[in-house]
Amino acid sequence: MSVDIVGTWDVSLSDGFYRIEFEHGTTTGKRVISINGKEVLRRDWLFKLVGKETFPVGSTDTKATIHIEAVTGFSYEYTLEINGKSLKTFLDNRSKISKTWVLKLDDADYRIVLEKDTMDVWCNGQKMETMGEFTENGTETHFAVGNRECCIKATTSGRKRNGIVHSLLVDGIRIEEAIE
Repeated sequence: MSVDIVGTWDVSLSDGFYRIEFEHGTTTGKRVISINGKEVLRRDWLFKLVGKETFPVGSTDTKATIHIEAVTGFSYEYTLEINGKSLKTFLDNRSKISKTWVLKLDDADYRIVLEKDTMDVWCNGQKMETMGEFTENGTETHFAVGNRECCIKATTSGRKRNGIVHSLLVDGIRIEEAIE
């Protein structure tokens, strides 16, 4: 039995990192979608080889759609949309509305994400309990990771273009932002 994986996409969301794989059997019409190696959708014996499949991704049920289009004869093109936007547009917007830090604390790996529009903080896929406070130069959002005190400071850059600068401090030490 051959596996017909025709598309693989990596999607970074607040609650984690997802690898989406799409199998398309062009002789059987089979369609299989897997996320991080786990099958989430399967359709066998579809007569129509083109079309689209929509499915949820992650704990926030982000809407993803794979479009299947015929290019020429028996070749097909596969594109992924997230929340109605092309993957590239979605990821470009995401980098504007969120900040991500990846760090190691007490021999464990952590991925902390700030959603700037809602000020929600996620750590390893869990939405964190936070406490916000206004300070002289901006805001501070406090939360704990294990027994560590964490704080995301939002301060003005003093420049209109850059606007607000968000920095993560763990036990008072500044952590560099991750490039995902």
